[in-house]
Amino acid sequence: MKKYIALFGIALSFTFFFGCAIKNSDSVKDTVTPSNTTASITTPTTDTATTSTPVAEVLQIQDYFPIKENTRYVYEGKGNEYASFDVYIDYASAGKIQQRVDNGGTVLAKVVELKDGKITRLFSREEAYYRENLLAMKDDKEEILLMEPLEKGTTWTLKDSSVRTITNTSVDVTTPAGSYKAIEVTTESPDGKTVDYYAKDVGLIKSVFASGDNEVSSSLSKIEENASLLQKINFYYPNINDNKINYESKDISFKTNDITKQALEKAYKEVVNSNIGKVFTTNTKINSLYLNKDKMVYIDLNKAFLSEMNAGALYEKMILQSVANTFGHYYNSEKVVLTLDSGFYESGHIALGKGEYIKVDYANTAEIKK
Repeated sequence: MKKYIALFGIALSFTFFFGCAIKNSDSVKDTVTPSNTTASITTPTTDTATTSTPVAEVLQIQDYFPIKENTRYVYEGKGNEYASFDVYIDYASAGKIQQRVDNGGTVLAKVVELKDGKITRLFSREEAYYRENLLAMKDDKEEILLMEPLEKGTTWTLKDSSVRTITNTSVDVTTPAGSYKAIEVTTESPDGKTVDYYAKDVGLIKSVFASGDNEVSSSLSKIEENASLLQKINFYYPNINDNKINYESKDISFKTNDITKQALEKAYKEVVNSNIGKVFTTNTKINSLYLNKDKMVYIDLNKAFLSEMNAGALYEKMILQSVANTFGHYYNSEKVVLTLDSGFYESGHIALGKGEYIKVDYANTAEIKK
């Protein structure tokens, strides 16, 4: 039971960045109950002392959904080893962001959108260690995280019948990153209660999940600006001298909206040493690269990859195996489908027809010695 609650608390503590606070559930019914807060203004008259009631600030939801490229948010956790995490925006476009959420145990990709007065999680994918633009993706677990009017009492119901309510709009919250005035959002379910706090121009600053005597919290620790995502990627190459596939680990840096295939293509063209063969020639281009629903990597290269190869049957096989190992390893996939300009791969030695793939194989590999 303790293990269940601990893991359950992880999901709950990541409400804004991770999606659903209870069971990755959707918002299917949006019952909005605004408070009775009103603004009263007294119109001044000539030669009369004027008094007026201050106008209540109208909170705008876009202020609580800042899109800050090249910025990393770091959260400090308590109550569970996975309550600490950091968030980086891999891609951003037109009120929509794709977050990379790394809690030390796994990496999740989350697509979140601001539209029609709502902040909605549209899509999530676990074990997304690679970079791939998923902004166009949606799943069946869409969930409203915050919605207008940003007033005490605004309430909406989640798919599992949990109830999410704005319970305060001006709460003093202190985190390791500083002190804030925040909107408080409470989610109630039979399994426990989650309270999330959102600060203007920042976003989520704290999340607390409580169930019985157990409590898990995540609090904003720091914001790193002008940050990059650094990935260590293995690139594989044929070594005809010892009939092995050699690999070299390279540190590749990405900024928000950097195109992954371009960065990998450039790195793969770099010369390693005179004993190691080239895989990508000068004119080789990656037309498309992605992980499909069938868990296979699909990579389409231009025809220069083959025309500039100048290899015998064995060497060509080693080159293709190097491609499969490089991109299969990056996407954590065992199978790679290779095509040329959207057509089948076919040379004088090897032909890959419809449904055929190259199996990733690390059995005959060795790291390049420096």
